Amino acid sequence: MTARRPAQRTGSRLRRRDALGLGFLGLRMRPVRSSLSALGIAIGIAAIVGVTGISGSSRADLLDQLDRLGTNLLTIEAGKAITGDPATLSPDAVGMIRRIPLVEVAAGVAEIGRETVRRSPFIPAFASGGIGVRATDPALLAAVDARLRSGTFLNAATSAYPVVVLGADAAHHLGIDSVAGDRQVWIDDQPFLVAGVLDPVPLAPELDRAALVGWSIAASRFGFDGRPTSIYVRADQDQVVTVRDILGRTASPRDPSEVHVSRPSDALAARAAANETFTFLLIALGLVALLVAAVGIVNVMLIAVLERRAEIGLRRALGATRPHIGVQFLGEAVLLAGIGGVSGCLAGAALTMAFAYANQWRLDLPPGLFLVGIGSAVIIGTLAGAYPALRASRFPPMEALRGG
Repeated sequence: MTARRPAQRTGSRLRRRDALGLGFLGLRMRPVRSSLSALGIAIGIAAIVGVTGISGSSRADLLDQLDRLGTNLLTIEAGKAITGDPATLSPDAVGMIRRIPLVEVAAGVAEIGRETVRRSPFIPAFASGGIGVRATDPALLAAVDARLRSGTFLNAATSAYPVVVLGADAAHHLGIDSVAGDRQVWIDDQPFLVAGVLDPVPLAPELDRAALVGWSIAASRFGFDGRPTSIYVRADQDQVVTVRDILGRTASPRDPSEVHVSRPSDALAARAAANETFTFLLIALGLVALLVAAVGIVNVMLIAVLERRAEIGLRRALGATRPHIGVQFLGEAVLLAGIGGVSGCLAGAALTMAFAYANQWRLDLPPGLFLVGIGSAVIIGTLAGAYPALRASRFPPMEALRGG
């Protein structure tokens, strides 16, 4: 008669639902410590999501602005002569540039002196706020893609009369938000009727704090010699580089080196690049916050292992295996980080939406950012909980019971 072989004992299994329940139970036993550890993770994730979302929304708004304003605006300014003295542009420079076939529109602007702009002749000159007086022609509005907040811009008729258009900052300083009621300002001691108020001009911010008058009235009232100090040029979108290369020779045929040609949209693009660099710096700070939070999770879990040695010994005596104990404590750490990750993503998204709404930006918050935030939190929780879980699983049952 053949003897039967004893049946092999199969190890018990810890179901995922039970492991999850044990993890939540462990966190509920220490609510204050668990909340503080989850808060550390939440702050780090919120910093990353918020900074990335706010920067992305800001860049999206800036790119929309560039697309709307166009990148084909070129600015010409007089530099310095070989002798070191300030150079000047020719009175015919604007006309010569307009003859270039690839130029869509060109407009000259000239600073016509140190005239003061005041709301009333009784305001002293030193309190004028530094508003500059500039002569221009009607083509300026189209050249810089400016928008009128109120009123009308200069035209062929009003350019010969005492009429002024105020930039956004100049109008704010003078307390004029519209042209209703025949508003007047005094340039030196001469009254000028306010015909219009501009919105801010992103590609030509120097116009925001200027009082714009016509070319003819500037010559008759202030002795303007007709030489522009700046020329704004809109070129064919596909031929901007070509036009840029010939503008200097056209504006100053005798010495093109005395002329500076710039592209204002390049400054906005550089600002976007600087914003991106700053974003990376803030994300790095968020990662440092996550590292600190991970250390906090390790600390909390190690203290939990020491405080719950009796529980560990009792579970081991009732048949729990080392993997069961390890899964329990690892699950607590992962749950702790997961809760912090979800909370941080929600907080970062709320912060981004608040900033975008306050600044009237287009919201740019990619869904993948939430997956990265929660995923990184879970990974941090796994790494931070691995050592405490391993230590808990190695406690011998009798030693654990004696330690309790």
